[in-house]
Amino acid sequence: MSKRNRQIKLFDRELVGTAIRQSVIKLNPVLMIKNPVMFTVELSTAVMLLVSLYQLSTGDSSQGALWYNLTIFLILLLTVLFANFAEALAEARGKAQAESLRKTREETPAKKAKKSNGSFVESGEIVSSSSLHLGDYFVCTAGDIIPMDGEIVEGIATIDESAITGESAPVIREGGGDRSSVTGGTKVLSDRIVVEVTSQPGESFLEKMIALVEGASRQKTPNEIALTILLAAFTLIFVIVCVTLKPFADYAHTPITIAAFIALFVCLIPTTIGGLLSAIGIAGMDRALRANVIAKSGKAVETAGDVDVLLLDKTGTITIGNRKATHFYPAPGETESDFVKLCALSSLADETPEGKSILELAGKDSVLSVQKLSGGASMIKFTAETRTSGITLSNGTEIRKGAYDAIRNISDKAGKLFPPLMDTKVREISANGGTPLVVAENGQVAGVIELQDIIKPGISERFARLRKMGVKTVMVTGDNPLTAKYIAEKAGVDDFIAEAKPEDKMNYIRKEQADGKLVAMMGDGTNDAPALAQADVGVSMNSGTQAAKEAGNMVDLDNDPTKLIEVVEIGKQLLITRGTLTTFSIANDVAKYFAIVPALFIASIPALQSLNIMGLKSPETAILSAIIFNAIIIPMLIPLALKGVQYRPIGASALLRRNLLIYGLGGIIAPFIGIKIIDILLGMFM
Repeated sequence: MSKRNRQIKLFDRELVGTAIRQSVIKLNPVLMIKNPVMFTVELSTAVMLLVSLYQLSTGDSSQGALWYNLTIFLILLLTVLFANFAEALAEARGKAQAESLRKTREETPAKKAKKSNGSFVESGEIVSSSSLHLGDYFVCTAGDIIPMDGEIVEGIATIDESAITGESAPVIREGGGDRSSVTGGTKVLSDRIVVEVTSQPGESFLEKMIALVEGASRQKTPNEIALTILLAAFTLIFVIVCVTLKPFADYAHTPITIAAFIALFVCLIPTTIGGLLSAIGIAGMDRALRANVIAKSGKAVETAGDVDVLLLDKTGTITIGNRKATHFYPAPGETESDFVKLCALSSLADETPEGKSILELAGKDSVLSVQKLSGGASMIKFTAETRTSGITLSNGTEIRKGAYDAIRNISDKAGKLFPPLMDTKVREISANGGTPLVVAENGQVAGVIELQDIIKPGISERFARLRKMGVKTVMVTGDNPLTAKYIAEKAGVDDFIAEAKPEDKMNYIRKEQADGKLVAMMGDGTNDAPALAQADVGVSMNSGTQAAKEAGNMVDLDNDPTKLIEVVEIGKQLLITRGTLTTFSIANDVAKYFAIVPALFIASIPALQSLNIMGLKSPETAILSAIIFNAIIIPMLIPLALKGVQYRPIGASALLRRNLLIYGLGGIIAPFIGIKIIDILLGMFM
């Protein structure tokens, strides 16, 4: 599934057609009762239908003209259909996303494997992907589609994950690390891997995604439930208001028709937000998907909008991943060119990322020249025990590179003096958050190589943006406090945890949660899984281990550790959209009150003339204008509900003032203008 395919048009012809059909199906009272506000509107519609049918059969005109009551009925029916359309359109967008995912999940042949003499071999059995079970092994080679989710247990391969992530650039996956997870439906481009199945049939990551995106697993969030209860309470209040209006009308000798009562009731209850509430929630998950984040629940997206603290791993998250060589510092009496050659020679056998970065810094020319010298030489590979690597040339010259204390021991044994200047340089590099590697020739120190964590470009700006949102960033690292402090300051995080163990992350999260704060955690390793599960928002990398993906409640398909910024913005956007449209809906009621109530009583109670600020033509046009506006405002706000109100990191108070001004004041002014225009148009025909 490409990103382009996921950018579904707001009012795509096919989606609109599906939504229209679903709008009618959703008229089923069993489905409608889940939305108390719109259910009462549906009941009101049914009452108006009965009134119209009664008039049609008896010719009774005591409840107003037949055409008038039929018009009220049709407008109310459209109001319900428009609300259903908003929800159905949001659901249709989700189903369209799911369909594009489903295309990637086809039956795939799987080459089963078995363990023999400590290694895996093909069993010769080829089975369907649907018949693979938890714990089975299968082999994939270049050109194969991975049949099922799993963990690589042997081999390394280049994988095309564009079917899932939309990114065409291949990624490398290998066994034994935090990048061992593979997803069913992706394609192997090179090499050979053996994979252990980590999910049962029907429970794969992709299948769970489809169910979630499709809306089958969607449940109302606590915020949404609370708002539904609030809207139901508003509805009940206006039921009481309309019921008590009848005795007042009788006292004032003002006959009020059933149509007028129902119109007043429908216009006063918060139908606008009631009709759009479900669409807003579904659209929140849809926006998360378009940001390449799979949210396992609507609650996770919503919670992200209220996050106070964000925990981030240093390596691969804040830094590029592996330390890189940044400087060569030759010892006194050593030329820079000679020292660079020694560095290159000592790194020829070093397969670590750091060793490769030294060769990269040395340059192509230096590497080519020293490769000629390495003929007949004995290569010394880096090991964790020796903490050194190097080469012994054919003439017996020993060149070693390694940690300060390891090379110091070699130098002392050779009876060579460790240069004081180099000693100072080692301490200086360490103080700046770097790692010093010392190079020696026959025990004589030749110089120092500086390795540094490379901070990801633009990350400090991203953290500044999070700070404006009120989110505190905390870096978690196994580094010593001195190095951690340096990187934290350079990256612009608010706090750090140095020499961190898995339990330290857990304790920090629990401590913040005990203070009433919501915590987000990002990680990709199995060691991150407990913290991801404990956090209120746990975002795991798609490239990470299966344990991490299962523990989190969101999965980032792009493996971008700063993606949480977008997730937080989507969460805040969801909450703000719901709040602003609720404000708009309630503000609307003020204008509709001034349209209908004076029109009903002005003839009997002339003193109410001062409330008739709209100057509407007649009670009939006033009521029709109000309910027509009430109906058409719902489809007009559908784009806003689906796209969301734009979030700006300007602080909660400033944001509240801005939204109250736009949607509160706008919600009062817009109906006054809209109802007046509709009244003028109706006046031409009535």
